[in-house]
Amino acid sequence: PGISLPSFLFTLFINIPDSTGDSTQSSYSNSYLLLLLRHLRSYSLSDLPSSAAARSALRHPPTDRRRRRTATMDEEYDVIVLGTGLKECILSGLLSVDGLKVLHMDRNDYYGAESTSLNLIQLWKKFRNSDKPPPHLGSSRDYNVDMVPKFMMANGTLVRVLIHTDVTKYLYFKAVDGGYVFNKGKVHKVPATDMEALKSPLMGMFEKRRARKFFIYVQDYDENDPKTHEGMDLTRVTTRELIAKYGLDDNTMDFIGHALALHRDDRFLDEPALDTVKRMKLYAESLARFQGGSPYIYPLYGLGELPQAFARLSAVYGGTYMLNKPECKVEFNEEGQVIGVTSEGETAKCKKVVCDPSYLTNKVRKIGKVSRAICIMSHPIPNTNDSHSVQVIIPQKQLGRKSDMYLFCCSYSHNVAPKGKFIAFVSAEAETDQPEIELKPGVDLLGPVDEIFYDTYDRYEPVNEPSLDNCFIST
Repeated sequence: PGISLPSFLFTLFINIPDSTGDSTQSSYSNSYLLLLLRHLRSYSLSDLPSSAAARSALRHPPTDRRRRRTATMDEEYDVIVLGTGLKECILSGLLSVDGLKVLHMDRNDYYGAESTSLNLIQLWKKFRNSDKPPPHLGSSRDYNVDMVPKFMMANGTLVRVLIHTDVTKYLYFKAVDGGYVFNKGKVHKVPATDMEALKSPLMGMFEKRRARKFFIYVQDYDENDPKTHEGMDLTRVTTRELIAKYGLDDNTMDFIGHALALHRDDRFLDEPALDTVKRMKLYAESLARFQGGSPYIYPLYGLGELPQAFARLSAVYGGTYMLNKPECKVEFNEEGQVIGVTSEGETAKCKKVVCDPSYLTNKVRKIGKVSRAICIMSHPIPNTNDSHSVQVIIPQKQLGRKSDMYLFCCSYSHNVAPKGKFIAFVSAEAETDQPEIELKPGVDLLGPVDEIFYDTYDRYEPVNEPSLDNCFIST
């Protein structure tokens, strides 16, 4: 709030001078867990534990809970969390801070689950069934390759969660060098300064004049001030109708929707415009926060550091962790309500379970699949001004797809590879069963690669009713 769209966004479109609730151990409700999960599914957590007790606890951790507890299954817990992915670890940390007794288990012997970071030997074991990567790639321990790469918006809600919970003391972040967009066969910088905006070829002069009025509207828009609405109810007016009011062409609509609002496909055009306006404001606020070349930040040593940081938070506030726990079976009573989790012949009792889809496969359904290419390179992505960290968005229309394709690159500047090496990813919602062919347009933009690995993973959504079975499944 209070941060305006930077002046460069106006300059981009004109070449001539003229941019709470109170949660306690006894009353922690199903609706609260649902609220957390709903937001965490999109890495968007706008409602945090905000009781005075929780805030005080964050500033002054209870010393008696800092002592390492003896892990035991023979206890009853308020919540058992299964899986150590980012969403599960965030919930585990927040629930522990808010005073609940939490047991957190994972079948793996490492943190992160599907969102972990792998060293070079682990990467080779996963994709090449070997523990001997080529020596010319450097030391294995210098690699931290994310399995689910994702840059973070500098002013986004995930960053606010990190600050709110003080886990930033376990993490180090660095701004991402640049954001780019693929348009008409070329990679273009999404402007981050007035000078870049002046030189941007993304729009012609007359289109920039028309778009300038739209950006003034977005900058001034306040959801709680009808005077800024210009007679439009953005909960009813679609994005297509809003943009059409300003006479903007399809190319500009594509740029706004995908490069600034960061929509993944074109469904936003026929949905209420309020979400797009909020997304544009977030982009501008994130860009202004660190005055960098992009609105993104990324943790040193990779995104796999985040689950570990929240796991530490949970442990500080009394959470119990058990890794390498095979065959975690969720137990139910005759009414279908969860009563505990069994592993290795022992059962821990609980009131609620939070887990990733792999622990309750009969309560989820597949909704899609993601294809990705993981590449090791000896150079930055071409046409990105030698950026050591960068995201390139390829809007769906540019490739005749149903959804966008993303290029993501990091290097030794973020401590994810040895000096002189770059880790690049190409990812997209799978529309075929041939990732090598489907991802080729993105891979071609990378230039020569030293090694490339292809992978797919399924996406699920829960089909259970948490208010009945007390099971809360992330996505």
